[in-house]
Amino acid sequence: MTAILSLDNVTQRFGGLTALDAVSLDIAPGEVVGLIGPNGAGKTTLVNMVSGVYKPSTGTITFDGKRIDGLKSYQIARLGVARTYQVVQPFPEMTVLENVMSPATFAAGNLGVEAAQEKALEALRFCGLDEQAQMRASELTLAGRKRLELAKSLAMDPKVLLLDEVNAGLNPAEIDLALDLIRRISAKGVTIVIIEHLMKVVMNLCSRIVVLHHGAKIAEGTPAEVTSDPHVIEAYLGNRYARKQAGEAKEGADG
Repeated sequence: MTAILSLDNVTQRFGGLTALDAVSLDIAPGEVVGLIGPNGAGKTTLVNMVSGVYKPSTGTITFDGKRIDGLKSYQIARLGVARTYQVVQPFPEMTVLENVMSPATFAAGNLGVEAAQEKALEALRFCGLDEQAQMRASELTLAGRKRLELAKSLAMDPKVLLLDEVNAGLNPAEIDLALDLIRRISAKGVTIVIIEHLMKVVMNLCSRIVVLHHGAKIAEGTPAEVTSDPHVIEAYLGNRYARKQAGEAKEGADG
């Protein structure tokens, strides 16, 4: 199957620092791919390059058959690449509905107010925020602001959705609700790339995991393959996690 998003030997340098080092990656339509690694590994840099915040120092990025490295962020967004941010910053004095109407209007070009409002309401209903539509965004809880961030992205009708630590700061019950929402987004046919530190999330959500360390891709594969990779254990997971996984696997086999 032809990849919907491809990175070919992409490198990003900031002065003497190489934040991403010759990373190649193909993502198929409909995949949910986890992006993990230690802090400073290059995960957000990769997302920033795909979304047009940075232009790669070298290498190419292709989306849906079109080369997008070098395009502006708004051009890439209109092609069908949406993203969320780890630190959510809605327009605090605008209503929840108005926050979602803005990207809905932007993505469609000259969408009228009535049509933008309907598209925004549809996204809010999907994310379970329709009853808070007239609230000011500043009045939402952290979990509500995270869902608002997702609703804003969905209002742009993305083909690919880049999620940057959407579960950060949430409690276990809120994480379970967020996981359900992400699964429903995936079921709509949206390809998802998620940066995540919680292994519970990537193990239960992702069909494939990519591991970055010091800007380089050190592993790629199914959750089981990646979590048993010695390089990943040494660089990121640690022996304690590996022993825990081995113990759980043994208990499952014995049971």
